[in-house]
Amino acid sequence: MGVVGVLALQGSFNEHIAALRRLGVKGVEIRKPEQLQNISSLIIPGGESTTMAKLAEFHNLFPALREFVQMGKPVWGTCAGLIFLANKAVGQKEGGQELVGGLDCTVHRNYFGSQIQSFEAELLVPELASKEGGPETFRGVFIRAPAILKVGPEVEVLAGYPIPSNKVLYSSSAVEIEEESAVPEKKVIVAVKQGKLLGTAFHPELTADTRWHSYFLKMASDLGGTTSNAIVAVSEAASSSDPQTKYDLPIFR
Repeated sequence: MGVVGVLALQGSFNEHIAALRRLGVKGVEIRKPEQLQNISSLIIPGGESTTMAKLAEFHNLFPALREFVQMGKPVWGTCAGLIFLANKAVGQKEGGQELVGGLDCTVHRNYFGSQIQSFEAELLVPELASKEGGPETFRGVFIRAPAILKVGPEVEVLAGYPIPSNKVLYSSSAVEIEEESAVPEKKVIVAVKQGKLLGTAFHPELTADTRWHSYFLKMASDLGGTTSNAIVAVSEAASSSDPQTKYDLPIFR
């Protein structure tokens, strides 16, 4: 298996590296364009997407990130990372932010609200359970989370979340929300896969369940979906652990 990079500009990159370590895999921090040449797959973590975008622009990372995606290398975006990978984002702050693109979907930034409206929910994950074993559900941690409103024909939906029909989307004077995204959704998409691209609106790295990381490692494997016995063993042990494991949530602003 090649080297797994974790974009380390801001947000929960340390938590992703710790999750990889539990699977016996070393993750390396990526902050400069030239470092992308030394890795075979990349995780873009959760955090504050506007801040991450500004830092990526400052370090001239966007061209290299786009090239990495266009080369067909595996990339996983969680929360803010999902926004980065989307072809289109709505509900952004005035002026918007630069995107890497690649995932044929429309993402609504902060769809679920502000920091105090963060929550956890049991998500049905049949594809994950089929490939990685363990429970049929995964406990998703949503922190100022986005949601996917639309997907293209090549995008595989891996998880959704039901929304009450009377839900009012978060808005403020600092946020512009397009009219098309203000229509109440019966269900929004929170996890997708397209080719070698994976996106989750929640934070698997903040739980003890490493199945999403194992799933991504198999996507990124040079052996066509296989991985080491050590990774499988550790992953199965983690997936059978109590999904209610407590942990401290980082504050993303």
